[in-house]
Amino acid sequence: MSRPRPGKGPDLGRTGGGRPGAALAEVDGVAVRVAAGGTLLDAVRAAGAGLPALCHDDRLTPAGSCRTCLVEADGKVVAACVTPAADGVRITTGAAGLRELRREAVELIVSVLPPRALDGGAHGSELARTCHALGVGPQTARGAGGRGRDDSHPYVRLDRDLCIACGRCVRMCAEVQGTFALTLTGRGADTVVAPGTGGAWIDSDCVACGGCVDTCPTGALSEPGLPPGPRPPVTTTRTTCGYCGVGCALDVLTEGEDVVAVLPARDGPVNRGHACVKGRFAHAFRTSPERLTRPLLRRDGRLEPVSWDEALGHVARGLRAALAAGGPGAVAAISSARATNEENYLVQKFMRTVIGSNSVDNCSRLCHSPSAAGLTAAFGLAGGTDSFDDVERADCLLVAGANPADAHPVVGARLLRRVLGGARLVVADPRAVGLARHADVHLRPRPGTNVALFHGLAHVLLAEGLTDEGFLRERATGLPELAVLLAGYPPDRVEAITGVPAADVVAAARLYGRAGRPAILYGLGVTEHLHGTDGVRALANLAILRGAVGTGRGYGVNPLRGQNNVQGASDMGALPDLLPGYQKVTDPAARERAARVWGSEVPREPGLRIPEMFAAARSGALRALWIVGEDVCATDPDATRVAQALEACPLVVCHELFLSETARRADVVLPAASWLEKDGTFVNFDRRFQRVRPALDPPGEARADFAIVHALAGALGADLGCPTPAAALAECARVAPLFAGVSHERLDREGALHWPVPDPDGPGQARLYTERFATAGGRARLAARPYLPPGEEPDGDYPLVLVTGRRWAHYNSGGMTRRTGNLRLDGTDRLDLHPADAARYGLRDGDPVTVESRHGRARLVAHVGDETAPGQLFCAFHFPSSGVNTLTSANADTVTSCPEYKVTAVRLLIDSEPERYGAPSWEG
Repeated sequence: MSRPRPGKGPDLGRTGGGRPGAALAEVDGVAVRVAAGGTLLDAVRAAGAGLPALCHDDRLTPAGSCRTCLVEADGKVVAACVTPAADGVRITTGAAGLRELRREAVELIVSVLPPRALDGGAHGSELARTCHALGVGPQTARGAGGRGRDDSHPYVRLDRDLCIACGRCVRMCAEVQGTFALTLTGRGADTVVAPGTGGAWIDSDCVACGGCVDTCPTGALSEPGLPPGPRPPVTTTRTTCGYCGVGCALDVLTEGEDVVAVLPARDGPVNRGHACVKGRFAHAFRTSPERLTRPLLRRDGRLEPVSWDEALGHVARGLRAALAAGGPGAVAAISSARATNEENYLVQKFMRTVIGSNSVDNCSRLCHSPSAAGLTAAFGLAGGTDSFDDVERADCLLVAGANPADAHPVVGARLLRRVLGGARLVVADPRAVGLARHADVHLRPRPGTNVALFHGLAHVLLAEGLTDEGFLRERATGLPELAVLLAGYPPDRVEAITGVPAADVVAAARLYGRAGRPAILYGLGVTEHLHGTDGVRALANLAILRGAVGTGRGYGVNPLRGQNNVQGASDMGALPDLLPGYQKVTDPAARERAARVWGSEVPREPGLRIPEMFAAARSGALRALWIVGEDVCATDPDATRVAQALEACPLVVCHELFLSETARRADVVLPAASWLEKDGTFVNFDRRFQRVRPALDPPGEARADFAIVHALAGALGADLGCPTPAAALAECARVAPLFAGVSHERLDREGALHWPVPDPDGPGQARLYTERFATAGGRARLAARPYLPPGEEPDGDYPLVLVTGRRWAHYNSGGMTRRTGNLRLDGTDRLDLHPADAARYGLRDGDPVTVESRHGRARLVAHVGDETAPGQLFCAFHFPSSGVNTLTSANADTVTSCPEYKVTAVRLLIDSEPERYGAPSWEG
């Protein structure tokens, strides 16, 4: 169904109607050039002149309301921030009369504020500094105050007495974040910012990105413990966020061993001065009393603190015993998407050279392994086809199986800004959340029917001649086979399979097919299925049919990665069948290249995948399992069976920050450093290498995973080389041609690099396949994969379908975010259900409810709303005690073993007895 987009209108970037070309202006006798569309304020700043602008932020639409930036332009007094810089304009800023006008404007603003608004003077808020520069003293501030405070929120404080109603926070919330949570209320001098919903700030729609705090010029909005104005004398460390895979650049401000604040970097290549609640505020986990600071060893069934030597000695003996009993195949490792590239590289090197096994995997197995398989099969490389900077220039966005507003908030905000600026939007997702509320067409397929839906879109592209015939002829293969398959997916049949109205299928296909620069972004709603790889291939078909890959006539297919380094963990070879740089372990040339660098033979046979590791542990074949920073008992599917595997394995070693569900079952727990305490690099969702730098030392005896891996190797008498993270990445560059030009030195100099970077002196490749594809033959490959049903479907016993995912305030299993103020923002695992289902089961909002599948039970709290369709439920997995992943099945993608998290047949238990109803209608 086509939906209107609230706020649809002109581009919300800077307006002003400047001339098509750059303007040449003169500011106080100094000639400057201003970019097209620039303002007089831009010209003044280009000339190096100071000018107050209390209602202005370069990231926002100019308002011109405060009149503090008055200048004379060609003899007329105007507000510089809203006046276009015409070619040849002459600007005067320093005349005595102008200075007096600006002073009067500031005095008028200050007159209704209390004297403390000017606290700090030259070192205070933007307003205080402006007053200091203009000679406006505290005696001018004559406001009585008394308008009150709102301290309800853990991260944002509102002091109404300091609000000047400039509107910057309101515009920041609307234009940059896209939440529209704030408004101005009251009249005249009593006008203040307030949550748009009324009531307390914590109960509002605010998602705590911090943008309002950053832009506030007076301190009316502030971060607890961080005064407005220039930062105190602290140490600032530039690093990359350790939460989701967006890769936001952050400045960590520290004083001693304390974090004063974490601020988004204005020059961050992805976030551009923006952040989300997790990266900006959720760092209190670092000093949680639950933080692990000493190694733990299981004795007589209990984990007890021991020295590092004793813990490492126990692990070494256990590994030797496992090797003696079952050979290299008796040892396996699960590396970490939270660890740096260098740490993942070292783990896989340890397994291959010290243990002699390829049984190393990482959590991309559970989320984006179908992306790697599908994108490699279609185009040749296991990453998105384009940089996000290019994707953001698309005129039509197809967002499938993703809710970036919750899971990747900075990306979600940038996409929404693009949509509000005019780009068309098609969302394919069962839930009506996030960007779906702004879509031109929202396609709501039944869970598990993505492949049929994407084939329906492709059918329309072919039927209506919306394909790029030249591209298909010259740069693609497989069209005849695909055309035969697509003939069986007309919109009417697709509607019967997916529940999406045929008219919406046609409308969406036309939007995508007629766009000049279409782009596809997708998430776990595409991959985490029994046929997730087929879903990725079917999406890739759309881009290939349109010639929208490598041509500049579109921006391809791009996965949104969940964890901070899930892309990098796979890039570094923490996979059972691939060496660093996605070189196959079965390729003799790849093994020989690695062997030359490592000085050790590389095993020939692929190792165990994560599900196979657990099965081998339960059977007794796996005798040692090494888990680096993954809470598999909380995040992996069919969690009861995962716990059984850990209990059966003679040696389980775990690196962790806290005593997670997995760590509680380990034999040895090694305290690890967090992302704030690490040195190395991450790779974000658009293949961008970025530096990670330690802002603090790990607490107590905790160590970085890099140091732990070296120590384990040393306990076994092995030397892995690579004494520093920089040396490890340099060695990886020798092993993997894909990363030959990447180094710490270069990243420190250039900031970021998109792989491939095959040449130390050449650039990275933000856009792939501009000349040829990386497949054998150099052509993109269309895939004729038929729709196949999901592994579970609703029936009389289990009439509902459960989808799992993420919510905005938490991350993954919640190990970090539940130990911060985020718990006040979202304190329970909720079960989203439609009002019709709530009525059938007699449930009200806030009622406790038990969900049961064929695999387990979970206890949640009902949340009734229209985000889900009738017959469908949604919940997150941020609270392990709820047991959500005991519900999910062992069904997995037939190509990659990625679990089918997105389709689980369930029923609700009321008063401990199952209410049995027939399978609900999918209509209505």
